[in-house]
Amino acid sequence: MHLGAQEIIIILLLVLLLFGGKKVSGLGRALGTSLREFKEEINKTDNAEKADVVKSETKEATDQKTEIKENK
Repeated sequence: MHLGAQEIIIILLLVLLLFGGKKVSGLGRALGTSLREFKEEINKTDNAEKADVVKSETKEATDQKTEIKENK
């Protein structure tokens, strides 16, 4: 199902008429805040995973250097 520009405008006008401007603007603000918080949490998770990968790679490199020194 494809919604064109006219259909979207009609739906938005109906929502505005049914709920009123204050509720619709409050709903938009709440939705924007929720999306922003969601994106921040996703970024925190991604950054934590990247930090874990860097730590494990650093530990592996250190272990390899220690092994080389012990073998000499």
